Amino acid sequence: MSSKVACKFHPDAPLIEDYRAGDQICSECGLVVGDRVIDVGSEWRTFSSESGGEDKSRVGGAENTLLGSSDLSTIIGPGRGGASFSSDGNAMYNNRRTVSSSDRTLINAFRTISNMADRINLPKTIIDRANNLFKMVSDGKNLKGRANDAIAAACLYIACRQEGVPRTFKEIVAVSTISKKEIGRCFKLILKAHDTSVELITTGDFMSRFCGTLSLARDVQKAATCIAKKAVDLDIVPGRSPISVAAAAIYMASQASDDKRTQREIADIAGVADVTIRQSYKLMLPRAAELFPQDFKFTTPIENLPQN
Repeated sequence: MSSKVACKFHPDAPLIEDYRAGDQICSECGLVVGDRVIDVGSEWRTFSSESGGEDKSRVGGAENTLLGSSDLSTIIGPGRGGASFSSDGNAMYNNRRTVSSSDRTLINAFRTISNMADRINLPKTIIDRANNLFKMVSDGKNLKGRANDAIAAACLYIACRQEGVPRTFKEIVAVSTISKKEIGRCFKLILKAHDTSVELITTGDFMSRFCGTLSLARDVQKAATCIAKKAVDLDIVPGRSPISVAAAAIYMASQASDDKRTQREIADIAGVADVTIRQSYKLMLPRAAELFPQDFKFTTPIENLPQN
């Protein structure tokens, strides 16, 4: 049970805090009811002579344990007065921050990963995992000669899959400056060289995100999930990627409901071509009756669904 600080003569009177002395004073009688109160607010002190004295930061950036120097460094501000200059007028102390080439590579890669993750709204847990993976690859020196941006993009792709929120290669390519082929090569090399495992992607990994982006109703999403899962279980779409199967299932479910979407709309969201959705859809259509959930309410009967 926490005890409330109050004046023993005026328990209901508000207390006045004297921040300079660290005292709490009764507003009725002036009795000091508490002393040595800790001020938890910012001191707002600045020791910087730059930016017009507005720099209120008393510490440096957050420590990064992935860097060899632990990101600890000293920055010397601009000199003031005669003691800071030599006899010929040159500054005696320069603000040089020595960073090793390996740390510079890591810093640039971490910045690249963070920028890519921000553009596709990925949480910090995935960024941290991707950073750790890049550090492991950098220390292993097994991908020498590969572009650091390609390695960073591959690490972000692997981190997404390991965290259970996979993104497609096209989504990663869209926020990077590297080709899909190069990212794919780095992805395979990282898995091989560092014994890193990733779960196989399934249609369910993308279904909720695709349906949410398309603003589809909950029953349509449920039907699409069921269609895609049964199509894979019954081996109706052999050799097709989970993304194309998920897109075809969404198309089939939406066409059977009153919330219809075109192949073009779904293709733009899923990052696949119209013809890819069409090919998977044609494989699934003859057995559509087996794929829909039992409780699905058809607006368009199966026999009236588009044939392509």
